[in-house]
Amino acid sequence: MWVYLPPGYDQDPGRRYPSVYVIQGYTGQLDMWRNRTPFGAKTFPELVDELFAGGDVPPCIVVWVDAWTSIGGSQFLDSPAIGRYHTYLCDEIVPWVDANYRTLAHAAHRGIQGKSSGGYGAMVTPMLRPDLFGGLATHAGDALFESCYAREFPEAARALRDHYDGSFEQFWDDLRSRPLSPQPWDPPLVTAWGMAAAYSADEDGTVHLPFDVETGRIVPEVWERWLARDPVRMVPRHAETLRGMRAIYIDSGRSDEYFLDLGAEAFRRALVEIGVTDVFFELFEGTHAGLTWRYPIALRYLAERLAPVGFAGPGSPSFSQSAGASRWQFQRRHNICFSAGDT
Repeated sequence: MWVYLPPGYDQDPGRRYPSVYVIQGYTGQLDMWRNRTPFGAKTFPELVDELFAGGDVPPCIVVWVDAWTSIGGSQFLDSPAIGRYHTYLCDEIVPWVDANYRTLAHAAHRGIQGKSSGGYGAMVTPMLRPDLFGGLATHAGDALFESCYAREFPEAARALRDHYDGSFEQFWDDLRSRPLSPQPWDPPLVTAWGMAAAYSADEDGTVHLPFDVETGRIVPEVWERWLARDPVRMVPRHAETLRGMRAIYIDSGRSDEYFLDLGAEAFRRALVEIGVTDVFFELFEGTHAGLTWRYPIALRYLAERLAPVGFAGPGSPSFSQSAGASRWQFQRRHNICFSAGDT
């Protein structure tokens, strides 16, 4: 876990700050946020520093949370097949941050942001825990499951048939035995198993796939378990919570390879249907990759919406820019609550 403390944090010990939790996409892990890209593009942590350095954005504490697992991720849910990562985030990380840093420890001043699977977590976590999160930002988050997941089921079934005798166990043994030789069928198989482990695992950790491995046909009773976790379909069940949110930010590239632009639009329309219209929504020119430039846009939106009443920008009599540099805290938190089928 990384904790970013905004400029002036050390110079004003009586001040408390909103907080934004950042969660990663599937197969992502904490150190990847610092990965360099060619031609001078800045990392998200550098962009955060830049965002708050000018003093025109309400300062906040930013917390990067790692929920990587041996199968690639967790969807930030509690699952008997993966572990209790929703509980870890909500009942361990958030209270620990509030106890150790000067946060405004209230849902009205706490947000969550993520891309892809992290965008999924950013959508569903506030619905499940409105006592903790009052703002969300989702970048190409997993939504409208028939568009982003179901289209890959035939490809996954064919790969299992042609290469692994229909066995996911053989696939995982193969994947983990080859150091740097990815195969084109790896992504749909990793996704199918990872999502099934998150959405359709029994209490004993048994994972049920939503498709027949020989034909690719959907298994209705399992697929319904997935759909119950679809953010688009969750909206009506959590209408009152969503109407009370202080900040909802949704974006996606128009050419997203996983059709998450359609999921973004479906999520927005579901919100409109329950009367939530005060939403930041944008479909921009782009794909599923290279979205780092979008993160500070969303973070600014969350910081402004979650700030205490009365914050004003430069030039206002009530605004005073604090001196001092930002500061980073690098924390390691390992006491995740696991259940059956730990990964």
